[in-house]
Amino acid sequence: MRHMQTALAIVYASAIYVFIFLPVAVLVLFSFQDGTLPVPPLHGLTLRWYGEIFADVKLMTALGNSLIVAIVSSAVSCLLGFLAAYAFARYKLPGSGLQRALIVAPMTVSTLIIALGLLSVFSRLNVTLSLWTIGIGHVVINLPLCFAIIYASMGGHQVNIERAARDLGARDWQVMLLVTAPMLMPSILAAFFLSVTFSWDEFIIAFLLSRFDVTLPVEIWSMLRSGLDPKTNAIGSVVFLISVVFLIVMELTVFRKSGKSS
Repeated sequence: MRHMQTALAIVYASAIYVFIFLPVAVLVLFSFQDGTLPVPPLHGLTLRWYGEIFADVKLMTALGNSLIVAIVSSAVSCLLGFLAAYAFARYKLPGSGLQRALIVAPMTVSTLIIALGLLSVFSRLNVTLSLWTIGIGHVVINLPLCFAIIYASMGGHQVNIERAARDLGARDWQVMLLVTAPMLMPSILAAFFLSVTFSWDEFIIAFLLSRFDVTLPVEIWSMLRSGLDPKTNAIGSVVFLISVVFLIVMELTVFRKSGKSS
């Protein structure tokens, strides 16, 4: 009976992994397709399409724009999320429950609604659509996530350490930056990398709040409008590789620190 349960668990886990990773495997495989259409059957292997995407100025510019927006907006989201979490955890604020609910409310709202609302605001204020407006939109959707992650990790044991630092002469801003922030660094890094991941492949806000400077998902969408192209598989494989690199960095910087601290 136990062997049957183990076998069923293995089959079930294998089916889940196949369901998740089969599309990625097909994408990567046919990015090496030696033909004009990235569809079966596979007609030989080539690196031609990778050479073309790295020579494509528009694609590389969009890739750089995505990296800039993802990193900068995630850093801002983490900073604001940390400050908000510290304020709610360490000070008694009027209506704190309602204020916390308002901060995390964008997590329950469609990105389409957020994008349309920001587009209306920017149009009303005559703000030119650019990477800055995309970054603002990504901060709006990532800030609640960063706040929730960091706030959940602020425990009572940290209060005693902060109190000891104050007794030793540290000022409030020194306690926050030199004591609290390092203790919360695994949570801050986790929030940062998750924000980068969400910002990296976000399309709706990037599409509605951009004009000439576009991010990679918008550029890929423009390519797909003209039909299937092996270059889309190649650039998708590059995006997947970058995501794997972020995951490895997160594993080395966040999870190992969390394991050591526990």
